Amino acid sequence: MSHLIGDRLFWAPLRSDVQKVLDLGTGTGIWAIDFADTFPSAEVIGTDLSAIQPNWLPPNLRFEIDDAEADWTWEPSAFDYIHNRNFVCAIRNWPKLVRQCFDFVKPGGWCEFHEKHPWFLSDDGTLSEDHALYKWGKNFFDASVNFGTDARAPQFLKQQMLEAGFVNVEQHILKLPVGSWPKDPRLKRCGLFETVNMTDGISGLTTMLFTRALGWTREEVEVFLTEVRKEAKDRHIHSYYHL
Repeated sequence: MSHLIGDRLFWAPLRSDVQKVLDLGTGTGIWAIDFADTFPSAEVIGTDLSAIQPNWLPPNLRFEIDDAEADWTWEPSAFDYIHNRNFVCAIRNWPKLVRQCFDFVKPGGWCEFHEKHPWFLSDDGTLSEDHALYKWGKNFFDASVNFGTDARAPQFLKQQMLEAGFVNVEQHILKLPVGSWPKDPRLKRCGLFETVNMTDGISGLTTMLFTRALGWTREEVEVFLTEVRKEAKDRHIHSYYHL
């Protein structure tokens, strides 16, 4: 994602003396580590349900096991900046998450969401409804609704932030290509990274969701994903989705 937004860690106009930062759903912790290195005077906290972060950390960073959907236990208005990324299909109650972000960011602070909307499209007709990539997106959205973690939620984030009380809310919609087909060097690099994500990581994202929410067998999922991976590498299919 950082490559797509110009190799930046964030969009928000943060001051150089930002003091306290929360990274929700930190995952491997790579964003939090990069942020802590960039802002050595800031206290950075990364939270996630799983402790998969590295042991060697910048001295101003710590990780905590926590559920972003549970009631937060920090002091209200505790953070200058709250960062969220890649929560798609992980959150059941988005309005509550947004409200807690509002309650726990300082007046004048910033909250930022970077979310994917993985419905595959093309502008030149090279991707059709018959393609496995398109069918994966449709099935993924249907499964997420059945599972209670609606992947369409990012579409409503701006309105939910306004309703929670945020002001100066900006929404940036970007195209994230899949594959090496873009002519622009930066987009080509992003497309290659996303191809790796699609080929290496799509099984973990799909298998549980499709078997539990759509009733597919594991064998059906793997046969289907073989075709999805093939199309993700096909330079003749100019697919993308929105971030």
